[in-house]
Amino acid sequence: MAEEPRRKRKKSNAAVWAVLALLILALGGFGIGGFGGSVQNVAEVGDREITVQDYANAVRAEQTRLQQQTGQNLTFQQMQAFGLDQQIMERLLARAALGHEADRLGVSVTDAEIARRIRATQAFQGVDGSFDREGYRFALQNAGFDERSYEAQVRDDAAREILQAAIVGGTEAPDAYTDRLAAWIAETRDVTLATVTEEDLPGGLEDPTEADLEAFYDAHPETFETPERRAITYAWVTPDLLAAEIEPDEETLRQLYEDRADEFRQPPRVLAERLAFPDEDAAQGARDAIAAGETDFDALVADRGLTLEEVDQGELARDDLDPAVGDALFGIDEPGVVGPVETPLGPALYRVNAILDATEVPFEDVRDDLAYAFGMDSARRRIDAAREDIEDRLAGGATLEELGAETDMVTGSLEWDPSISEAIAGYEEFREAATQAQVDDFPEVTSLSDGGLFALRLDEVIPPAVPPLDDIREEVAEAWRAETLRLRLSERAETLAADPTPDVVTAPESLTGIARDATVEGVPPAVIQRIFEAEPGEIFAAGGDDGRAFVVRLDAVNAADLAEGEAAELRQAVRQQTESEIQSDLFGAYARAIELEAGFSVDAQALAAVQSQLGG
Repeated sequence: MAEEPRRKRKKSNAAVWAVLALLILALGGFGIGGFGGSVQNVAEVGDREITVQDYANAVRAEQTRLQQQTGQNLTFQQMQAFGLDQQIMERLLARAALGHEADRLGVSVTDAEIARRIRATQAFQGVDGSFDREGYRFALQNAGFDERSYEAQVRDDAAREILQAAIVGGTEAPDAYTDRLAAWIAETRDVTLATVTEEDLPGGLEDPTEADLEAFYDAHPETFETPERRAITYAWVTPDLLAAEIEPDEETLRQLYEDRADEFRQPPRVLAERLAFPDEDAAQGARDAIAAGETDFDALVADRGLTLEEVDQGELARDDLDPAVGDALFGIDEPGVVGPVETPLGPALYRVNAILDATEVPFEDVRDDLAYAFGMDSARRRIDAAREDIEDRLAGGATLEELGAETDMVTGSLEWDPSISEAIAGYEEFREAATQAQVDDFPEVTSLSDGGLFALRLDEVIPPAVPPLDDIREEVAEAWRAETLRLRLSERAETLAADPTPDVVTAPESLTGIARDATVEGVPPAVIQRIFEAEPGEIFAAGGDDGRAFVVRLDAVNAADLAEGEAAELRQAVRQQTESEIQSDLFGAYARAIELEAGFSVDAQALAAVQSQLGG
């Protein structure tokens, strides 16, 4: 119920064209012809075919969408693990079914409407916001389309949209359902809450006896069982271990400083944004409007459908710019708008947001950093050069202990389990090798992420075990105390709930307007849930954590006014989500009915082939 309601689907095709525009741009580097062969189709619905390339394009489009939403680049295997490949095929089947039905019903749109939709697609617009014929042709060519096939696809999409709108149009959520659900979500409650702590226990909590510890130890062996551990001997060397031994001379460090002068010496720079125009008159007109106070740079950017991030040029030095642009940007004494200036994109206005002076970091300030960098670089080269010798020694029968005595490697040992991540156990490469190693395996040299090397030997697998009580007495005593305190507090809270006249040390507090999804500091979510299960006037006990229990009295149940404020907004959101779900179910059922009536088939062999290429 806590899920945010989804917005109602619009009947326009804005979302369709936004995704299509991204798809056209993305397909340029994909290689649209990469799925040729004798088998061309992966599925059919009636007279509509779903080609191998249709499926590949849909997968790539989904990967692009997920990357934009999550920042993660999912592989096809990962998509399969989440069942996304099946969802993609279901969408393609539904799409083909609607296309088949639109053809059967004679649903179509005019050529003028197709032209309007294409001209309105941002991907096909020039810098001035108007339709760019050459850009349109170039984008289609990069995506593997010709104009005729693309415009036929646009016509199909428009027909499907009309059909979809006819199916789900007029769908409304029942008022009774919407009001009941919104009222349930928006309801709040007032309570009086008393916190029961150790101070409220008569006589406090006594220390455990020997018999208590033995009984608790015997009853909870799983609490004290150690995990399986692996006794490992290893030899390793990292740049950090060797760098301290490498001390470059002063001349070397000063030369390194000069080699990296661009990092330490910065010329004068400006922070600027650039907005290009189709011609000189448009640029000058914009500059004059700014000077007259009729508009500003931000408004001009917004009017073009751009964002400040899209026009930002970052830090600019004079040497990075054409002479005319450099003269304009560095010829002002304070931030402001300059131009028009001729650029490769046409006449442009620049807004200079900051003027940065030249800077220089003295050698003495970075000497230690340069020495460390030199030492690490030298250590990596030394380790890389030693690798072949180390591998030869292992192949010749040398032990890890001998490597530690005769090379730069250091030998060590540990009893490892996945909870240990210090020193060498912090490297993922070591952890993977330690997990996969078998007793009597031959040690192999493996690279570490920082340029180091290691080899390991699994000496023994130590099975899980419960240590003797004497070895873990303090741990058992601590666990006994925590469990006993929890039980005693719960019992005390139950007593107080049955006879609430005794006081508690901490004064009770009144909490008002608690929502179902509320987070109350110090109160576990389970107590909030129990509050919404109680009846008005009911007093109940609830367990807590961190040495606390609670006695709660439900004082009031507050119904929400769905006619105004946040409750009214919630009611509208519930309505929109409900209608969206009804439309989705209705539309899905209609598409499946068309598929069954028209007949559909999926070529499992062709699908497996294209999936293999996508996963490769």
